[in-house]
Order: sequence, then C-alpha cells, then structure tokens
Amino acid sequence: MSRLAKALRSRREIVRTRREITRAISNAATPAMRDELIMVAQRHGVFSPHR
Repeated sequence: MSRLAKALRSRREIVRTRREITRAISNAATPAMRDELIMVAQRHGVFSPHR
C-alpha cells in the first residue's frame, strides 16, 4: 500500500474515532461520565490542540 493510501486511511480512522468520542460525550448519562470520557480522550490525545 502506498504512503498516501496509508495516510488517508489513518486520517479517516482518526476522524472516525474523534467523532465517536464526541458522540459518546454528548450522550453521556451523567455529568461525571461525561467528565470521565473527556479526561480519557485528552489522555489519549484524541482532542490534543495540534490536531
């Protein structure tokens, strides 16, 4: 697989993951669960400022 194809696939995966985490945060049952999801996302770099 070419580097371009790998880069596109990686980018799509990142966008999909970010979208799913955003949806989970929006639909969290409690504020505590929302805070926990936000902390986990930040810890794993999903919402890092450089993206």
